[in-house]
Amino acid sequence: MRFLSTRRKHPAAKPLTLLLALFMMGAVYSVVSPAQQSAADSNTNPQVVQGKGLYDVTCSSCHGLNGEGSSQAPSLIGVGAAAVDFQMGTRRMPMAKPMAQAPRNSAPEYTPEEIEAIGAYVATLGAGPAVPTEDKYSPAGLTDAEVARGGELFRTNCSACHNIEGNGGALSNGAYAPSLHGVSSKHIYEALRTGPQQMPIFGEGALPDEDVQQIIGYLSKVEQQPQYGGLALGGIGPVAEGFWGWILGIGGLVLVAMWLAKKGARAR
Repeated sequence: MRFLSTRRKHPAAKPLTLLLALFMMGAVYSVVSPAQQSAADSNTNPQVVQGKGLYDVTCSSCHGLNGEGSSQAPSLIGVGAAAVDFQMGTRRMPMAKPMAQAPRNSAPEYTPEEIEAIGAYVATLGAGPAVPTEDKYSPAGLTDAEVARGGELFRTNCSACHNIEGNGGALSNGAYAPSLHGVSSKHIYEALRTGPQQMPIFGEGALPDEDVQQIIGYLSKVEQQPQYGGLALGGIGPVAEGFWGWILGIGGLVLVAMWLAKKGARAR
């Protein structure tokens, strides 16, 4: 103590004291701070290792190095492999440019094997829905009664946004409910379970796999059926049909009445 007190006025005393304090703070922080390393960093599964490499190059700039999210993109912790398969399988991700909503594109940028690897890595960040097996979403073998029940479930839970025939519709703030035509059964299942964009999540407690299969069966039936009446009018239903019926029907009667009145006036 006497040694320190005799040299406290030395010119180097203050800088050395500051360096010592910074060193001590760093040492204490390294001991008490939580580890930021994800479980995948120590995972030796070749698929997870490949997925982490692809994630670091493709996704980390927006979603964070450990999937924690940022101001540009949400957290991926707990979304599961199903969310990755849906977003990348429909080519919504990686997103080409910032938009109110990521649009669906025709061809995925990555191969199925690469998407599966990224999904395997994201699954290690937190428990979430897994990529479903075909028996969970395939509508094969459904009876007409089950398909009809699927229509009731769709109209109750989905038609307010996606339209009664799955044609899609506008939402607020530039977002929209996309058309469901041409979407694979697997991706419809994954969308229900993961809730992409503005869509709510429908867990198994709300819609069991049996109900989801019937909804998919209804959508498949709607997409395959011909339009016997010709113009489908967007599948909106009686509102659109009544509107055109009023325009053509009442409008036609008005024109006929005007023609008859004009003809009668000439006869006089």
